[in-house]
Amino acid sequence: MPFRKRASPLLGGDPVDDERVDVAEVVDDDVTALAEEAEAEAAEAEAMAAAARARARAIRLRRAASAPAPVEAEAEDPEPTPVATAEPDATTDADTTDADTTDTDTTEADTTDADTTDTEPVDEAPADEQLQRRARPPVWKVVAATLAVLCTLALLTVSGLMIWQHTETEKHNRTAAEFEAAGRQGAVTLMSLNFNSAKDDIQRIIDNTTGQFKKDFEQQAEDFNQVAQESKVVTEVTVKGAAVESIADDANSGVVLVAAETKVTNAAGAKQEPRAWRLSVNLAREGDQLKMSKVEFVP
Repeated sequence: MPFRKRASPLLGGDPVDDERVDVAEVVDDDVTALAEEAEAEAAEAEAMAAAARARARAIRLRRAASAPAPVEAEAEDPEPTPVATAEPDATTDADTTDADTTDTDTTEADTTDADTTDTEPVDEAPADEQLQRRARPPVWKVVAATLAVLCTLALLTVSGLMIWQHTETEKHNRTAAEFEAAGRQGAVTLMSLNFNSAKDDIQRIIDNTTGQFKKDFEQQAEDFNQVAQESKVVTEVTVKGAAVESIADDANSGVVLVAAETKVTNAAGAKQEPRAWRLSVNLAREGDQLKMSKVEFVP
């Protein structure tokens, strides 16, 4: 802008003002102030954008930490490009910076909303699946538990059968021993005779018999006693062996085979002559005692 220079009073002109007004310097000062103000606003906008990005990143990190399935880490936002300030047009730069800041905030907000909308349904399904998988035991554990239960049941069954069989065997052995002892004693009682005590011997035979065999012996008791007295007979019996042939299921009857040897002395001249006998003794239970129900001499 042109300006006028006043004449010096020393030269006869008007008084001169030494202060000069420089319009260019005034304009430069205004532009510098505007540029500094624009830079301050740009720095503030950049700080706000960085804070918004930090909040969005914190939200994503919390969501990724709470989600059961691994979520791929999002790429970090690139560092903001510093806003260039041009001195000639400071107002335009400030407006551009404000617009960029608004766009950046809007973009960050949209990205956060989009991430939330897209991530929430995806995170729920894996969480449910993992809960179901944790609730269901693995297949091999179910198979192992089933096999363990089956093996335990099998062992218990086998143990029960073994105990039952052992009990039945002991019971059978006791019953067999009882019948064998009764057969031995029956053969000795039946074949032992001494004319000096014939009546007692005959009564003992009657007491150890039962059924039809007892009735028949009682009818012949007197004749048997008379023969014993007349022949002066003395018979000694030794049992050589005995074995159980059969036992009824109710253990109330059975057959015992007995091998015996007798030594007879009588008035006819026999003196301790040995004789071998084999007997089939049928036994029947009468009360708590096994008695002879039938006796046969086996050739």
